[in-house]
Amino acid sequence: MPDTAWWIYWASLPLAFAGGYAVRRFVAEAKVRSAEERAREIIAAAEKEAEAKKKEKLLEAKEEALRLKHELEREHRERRHELQRLERRLLQKTEAVEAKLESLSRREESLGRKEAELEARLKELEQLKNLRLAEIERVAQLSLEEARQLLLSEVEKEMQQEVAQLIRDMENRAKEEGERRARMIIALAIQRCAVDQVGETTVSVVPLPNEEMKGRIIGREGRNIRAFETLTGVDLIIDDTPEAVILSSFDPIRREIARVALEKLVADGRIHPARIEEMVEKARREVERQIWEAGEQAVLQAGIHHIHEELIKLLGRLKFRTSYGQNVLQHSLEVMHLAGVMAAELGANVALAKRAGLLHDIGKAVDREMEGPHVAIGVELARKYGEDPEVIHAIAAHHGDEEPQTVEAVLVQAADAISAARPGARRETLEAYIKRLTKLEEIAASFPGVEKAYAVQAGREIRVMVKPERVDDAATVRLAREIAKRIESELEYPGQVKVVVIRETRAVEYAK
Repeated sequence: MPDTAWWIYWASLPLAFAGGYAVRRFVAEAKVRSAEERAREIIAAAEKEAEAKKKEKLLEAKEEALRLKHELEREHRERRHELQRLERRLLQKTEAVEAKLESLSRREESLGRKEAELEARLKELEQLKNLRLAEIERVAQLSLEEARQLLLSEVEKEMQQEVAQLIRDMENRAKEEGERRARMIIALAIQRCAVDQVGETTVSVVPLPNEEMKGRIIGREGRNIRAFETLTGVDLIIDDTPEAVILSSFDPIRREIARVALEKLVADGRIHPARIEEMVEKARREVERQIWEAGEQAVLQAGIHHIHEELIKLLGRLKFRTSYGQNVLQHSLEVMHLAGVMAAELGANVALAKRAGLLHDIGKAVDREMEGPHVAIGVELARKYGEDPEVIHAIAAHHGDEEPQTVEAVLVQAADAISAARPGARRETLEAYIKRLTKLEEIAASFPGVEKAYAVQAGREIRVMVKPERVDDAATVRLAREIAKRIESELEYPGQVKVVVIRETRAVEYAK
């Protein structure tokens, strides 16, 4: 290659490099500009999307706030209505109390006037009596004392034999009075050595650690107290009594279960429907254990052997059974002691008399669950669980349904009468009240589809729980009406009885 050509080659080489560099730089700048433009587009799209989502979230937040506002307004209206309803009830009660006070005031005034009239009449009668006596003395020309002496002398002369007969009659009456007073003295002596008994009531008081616990027992919108009353069938009364609530029920076993459950809930502190249901079930098992222990203790106290376990359980149930206000288990123990003492004095079979005395009222343990008088039920139970025929006969004869054929049967009959006749041992009104409440529950439970029935509010309300698979919502209204009509036709009661039919559906599923 000539020198000129080499020179041209070397001279053009830098120009080629510079041109290539310029081209590459132009291409790179173009790519950068394109990338920047793309980035701006992406950022703009992202900003638009973020703005749209922001508006959407703001709209959702406004809707949620509006919904909460409506709910609060609705709750406020409901509470205002409830307060108005309570205010109306309080006003009605106040008016009723004022009306009663006014009526009592009028009656008091009327009684005062009548008392004044009676006093005036008595004074007038006394004056008339004195005037009449004075007139009689004037007509007869004899004083009262002279007339009495004259009459007595004539009677004494004419009726010597009748006077003698009168003396004999007076002697006989004196002997009868002496025997009556002797029986009274014996009864008083028996009373002093009888088993200690107290009249049963229909309420139990449960102490609370503080007043705040009452609110927790009631629960939100009353759900806790409703669950407790539904599960136990006991009326839970929360009033102004400081640090205490009252359990009311005519059934002592039901009331004891409720008392134990409530004490456990108060001690635990966690009070909600599920916990209430758990504690009620635990309390029911605990009361069943108490029943067994009470029956076992009664058997040990009586010194009786080889008695069936079911009879021991039935004896334990008598601890929570009353008859005319008298505790039946304590009454049975007293009859057992009295029959045993009298049998020992007479040389009869002491063990047989004590056994029959302890079991004589065993039918009362289940007489509210079985038809028939407690004597017939007791005979059937004693025969079923293999008791001695003489014990069965004593049970059958203790109320005179059968003629007593053994000394022990007579002693049990006498001991039962002595225990029941003690002053203050029984009260007729409580037994009639319990029978009426028991009849209320029996009427409600007799309808098909009824699962449980509880009489509460001292018999002014009957709560009926139905099986949801057998009674639908429409049938509950009809059932409440039919129960109310049946109560009206079969029972006599003061005031009115509220019938509440409760239908509850539960859906339970397990995740495995």
